[in-house]
Order: sequence, then structure tokens, then C-alpha cells
Amino acid sequence: MSIFVIMKKRKPLILVTNDDGITAPGIAALVEVMKTLGDVVVVAPDKAQSGMGHAITINATLRINKVKIYDVMDEYSCTGTPVDCVKFAVNKILPRKPDLCVSGINHGANSSINVIYSGTMSAAVEGSIENIPSIGFSLCDLSINADFDASKKIVKKVSESVLKNGLPKGVCLNVNIPKLKFDEIKGIKICRQAKANWIEELDERFDPHGKPYYWLTGKFENFDKDQKDTDIWALENNYVSIVPTQFDMTAHKAIKEIEKWKI
Repeated sequence: MSIFVIMKKRKPLILVTNDDGITAPGIAALVEVMKTLGDVVVVAPDKAQSGMGHAITINATLRINKVKIYDVMDEYSCTGTPVDCVKFAVNKILPRKPDLCVSGINHGANSSINVIYSGTMSAAVEGSIENIPSIGFSLCDLSINADFDASKKIVKKVSESVLKNGLPKGVCLNVNIPKLKFDEIKGIKICRQAKANWIEELDERFDPHGKPYYWLTGKFENFDKDQKDTDIWALENNYVSIVPTQFDMTAHKAIKEIEKWKI
């Protein structure tokens, strides 16, 4: 049998991770879908790591533990962040570079500015840094009892498309799914990230000893209201939003303007 035929028969190798922890319902739903598409390796945090952004562990030890939860090719819990998990997988665990890296399904939206803070999306971004086609999936439902039935259909559709077509170098996908039944979802929109921000407050409280402590709170404000090309508009109008996302944060349009300063 020729090498070409062998390669054609080889199943895709798929890395699965998340930021809600290896036992979260969202990652269980994601693994269920990925098992129908290829050979699955799970490397995920041993506890919730939401809001970690692109954090890596450099001043503490990292440990991985082999587990048996999902009956896949290989699975490990990691004491580090979502990005640590991807680094571990690529450099220590996987037999070769995976054909796909998927992160999620996150409990809660990662649309607009939230992509900056998201551990889910940072794992996908790290995958794209490693030149792995990568996708972050999020369901707009924070409940631990969220219904992932519609999400699983969307996950399969998008993942199959990426496996078939690939992604531009340095680009991953940020996929957000509205909290709806599958037949209530109008379709999929390829969007830009909405301009929005959190108007934040620090809620000051006092412990029994009179010492202050704080809760970070705030209100989400969308500055792109009624802009139909944004992810927020898509989600508010019952569409799945897909935003192509990149790790190059250069403000290219500003280069010529700042060159005029003659610093």
C-alpha cells in the first residue's frame, strides 16, 4: 500500500481543551462531537480557569495527570492555564501536530471585547500560534445545566468545514452560539468583533475584622448598536457568530500616522 493511501486513511488528530475545567459539561459535549470526527486527545485544566486570558505559568510548578473520563485516545488534567494545556499537548503529549485544536464549549459568551479575557479563546489563539487550525466555541448560557444539543450540531458543522478547508495562517475562529433550540437558530454569520467594553466598578465590602475586600463588577456596553456586521448583532438576532481572530495585535493603520511624529 502506498504512503499516499495510508495518509488518506489516517484519521484527523484532534486536541480538545477548555477553561471551565476537564469535568465541565461543555467539554463533555465537545469531546462527544470530536469523537465522531477523529482521534481525540484531551488536555484541560484540572479546575476552572475562566478569565485567565493568555496567561502562562512561569513562577510555579506544572503537573499533568493521566485521567480516564471520556474514553478517548489520551486524556490529561493539567494544573495550569488553558494556554499551558496547549503548550503541554504540543510539546510533551501529542505524537504529532494535531489537525485541529478545539476549545470549549465555554459556559457563557466570548463575543466582542470578551475575547481578550477569555481562557477559552486564548487556548485557540495558542493553537494558531503553533500553526494548528483552531476554534473556540462558546454557548451564551452560564448555567451549569445548559442545554448543549444545538451547540453540538453547530460544533460539528464548523469543525468539519475547518478540517476540509483549513484556516489562514495565524487565524483561529471565535464561534459564539445563542441560547436557542437548533430550529430557532437562523443561521451562521461571519462577523467582525463588536466595539464594546465593560464599564467596571469595584464593589467594596468589609470582612468580619473590618478589613476591606472587593468584587469586580460592571455593565457591558455595546458601542456598535445596530451594526449588522458585528458578532453582538448576530447573537441578538438569533444567529451563530463566527469572528476570524488573530494573535497579531499590530494596529497597522496607525503605523504611517505615528511615523509622522519623527520620533
